[in-house]
Amino acid sequence: MRFPKAKPASPATRALQVVPPSGPTAWLSSFTAAAMTFLCVFALALSLASGRLATRWSEALARTATIRLSAPTEQVQLQTDAILAVLQTTPGIASFRALDDNETRALLEPWFGPDLPIEALPIPRLFEVVEGVPPYDSEGLRQRLTAEAPGAVLDDHTRWRRPLAEAAERLRLLGVLSIALIGATMAAMVSLAARAALATNAEVIRVLRLVGAKDSYIARAFVRRFTLRALIGSGIGAVAGMAGVAVLPATDAAGGFLTGLGFSGTGWLWPLALPPLAALVAFAATRRAAFQKLKELT
Repeated sequence: MRFPKAKPASPATRALQVVPPSGPTAWLSSFTAAAMTFLCVFALALSLASGRLATRWSEALARTATIRLSAPTEQVQLQTDAILAVLQTTPGIASFRALDDNETRALLEPWFGPDLPIEALPIPRLFEVVEGVPPYDSEGLRQRLTAEAPGAVLDDHTRWRRPLAEAAERLRLLGVLSIALIGATMAAMVSLAARAALATNAEVIRVLRLVGAKDSYIARAFVRRFTLRALIGSGIGAVAGMAGVAVLPATDAAGGFLTGLGFSGTGWLWPLALPPLAALVAFAATRRAAFQKLKELT
């Protein structure tokens, strides 16, 4: 009885057989890739969510303005009527209204508690103005208010929008720097694991050289093995990170603090790019470490 001949292994398979498939370096490289990718998913989620939140706040403030009226008691109603008349005849204003005492008390409650005596305190009267399309002329509105109601001050929230816009840019930059640091840490750990594997298999490497194997062949074996381990570990870390983001409390359950935290829409595709990126980092780091260690073993 004749048995079929075994199919010869490909060069890539033979190269992979040079590196032991298990051992401390195997689980270290896989665990490092998984842990770093897990952290990277959360850094990416926090960065995107913070940027969206700051942008949403900035856009909301850009569409609204506040008028504060501070005047003697006998002139409050007179100047209130003047402010409403000015707003009624100003083009570019979508809507406006005067806040009543209950709304003012609700705005101040987080700082002064629910029992704030609004009537007994000299608290300015507030007006909310919503910008239309095209927008109103804020400088012209200020001049009209100064002439008709001297106690009125228009706040178009410019001083609030600028810090929010700057915060959004800094949070995005912080997220990019965090991801870069995580990638550098993973590269360093994979490099150490590769050098340790090369050092452990020094005798095997000498034998391979004796039978004619070139350093490029040996390095390719280690590079492929560690790149594959990093890809698998990073894939596990990405899935775990996405699952962790998905089970975060909803907006209502978090009391609004975690509003928008996580990914939305096509944003869920971003974590899927991390495993190939981790494999690329592992490839570059392992290749560099392998050739350096092979030179030392010469």
